[in-house]
Amino acid sequence: METRPSRREFIQSAAAVAAMFAVTPTKFAGASAKRPSANDRLNVGIIGFGVRGQELCGGFLDDPTIEIISVADVCAARADEGVRLVNDRRKATVCRRAENWRALIADPSIDAVLIATPDHWHAEPAIAACLAGRHVYCEKPMSLTIAEGRTMADAARTAGIRFQTGSQQRSEFSHFFVRAAEAVRNGRIGTLKRITIGVGEPPINCDLPEETLPKGINWDSWLGQAPMRGFNTDLCPIGMHNHYPNWRAYREYGNGYLADMGAHHFDIAQWAMRMDHSGPRELIPPSDGAKTGLRFLYENGVELVHGGPTDCTFEGSEGTIECSRGHIKALKNGVEAPQILDAPTGNEERLARNTSHIANFIAAIRGGFDPICTAETGHRTASICQLAVIGYAVGKPLSWNPVTERFGGTHAVEGDALLSRPIRKHA
Repeated sequence: METRPSRREFIQSAAAVAAMFAVTPTKFAGASAKRPSANDRLNVGIIGFGVRGQELCGGFLDDPTIEIISVADVCAARADEGVRLVNDRRKATVCRRAENWRALIADPSIDAVLIATPDHWHAEPAIAACLAGRHVYCEKPMSLTIAEGRTMADAARTAGIRFQTGSQQRSEFSHFFVRAAEAVRNGRIGTLKRITIGVGEPPINCDLPEETLPKGINWDSWLGQAPMRGFNTDLCPIGMHNHYPNWRAYREYGNGYLADMGAHHFDIAQWAMRMDHSGPRELIPPSDGAKTGLRFLYENGVELVHGGPTDCTFEGSEGTIECSRGHIKALKNGVEAPQILDAPTGNEERLARNTSHIANFIAAIRGGFDPICTAETGHRTASICQLAVIGYAVGKPLSWNPVTERFGGTHAVEGDALLSRPIRKHA
């Protein structure tokens, strides 16, 4: 029989864990989630209803056995729009606005939560959901810091819930990335030597001017753990909107556009190298202070580079694969070689072809197996982005231990100081 903590116990324990993750990884026991049968209805709550939340909402509602019954957002108008869209789609009053994300997770009728907040608000609700025995679909990048990510991954594993990180390139986009990772794993381009990843730059400090705070937005709750500052619509748009807000560029809330798309493309690099539970050994930032060109060196001899001609380029001893959301191409000696991307044969490894990332998450809940991008995997991918940001900030070569998740060598103290960030006391 499923057990759930009382509302008071849940809030206290969630707050305690959330306060710890900025200091050191935490070990704890969580509630266990039940495994529903194939015909059971799953009740989902959405935390954060911006553009991405709206997109994912539609994906969940494509499954008639999924019901979205609650939406929480610091902007009342966005939460109300989420409720309206769900009820219109279902042609019934099945969804309501939650008082806040804590109340949503504490609701015993919730089976799973979708977290589509800004990056600095991923950890607390994800950890709380694990403590409450809820399954979690969390947008990428999974965490803001390496310390957060480790605690989130430990929480998901200990609780026994199904956790899907939103790195949907493993499941979607015509399976181009699946085919690329599969070909690399199967040695179709020989020994892998180098991977280049074409994504944006690391974050900058937020210097936006203060604007008048409108009614209906809980600004303190939007800021959360981040330092107090004045409201600005570039960070939190007023009402429902149709664009991706610019908070991604700023250090206080994200890890720049390096992490925004890097959480997708570095994810594919890690996947192709079978590094879902590990990472690099060295970070070498550019000596001229440039904001691209940082290199990661792996124990297997592969060099992973921030910067490149397309989303993902895999260079091997016998060929090259270029891959993006819109194309995939293989070359040998500079000439196109489509046979490199042929379907696996014989004993070659074949990776899953999911119909969608959400469908894989739902199937994992019902089937009791891990989805394609678990919390541990999401943490390791986010760590690559976070390590790059740390490397650019320190500006010196760093040694990294992917087992202890600590720096070593000459500049270890400088690196370790950036594994977490101060947490502002907040509602």
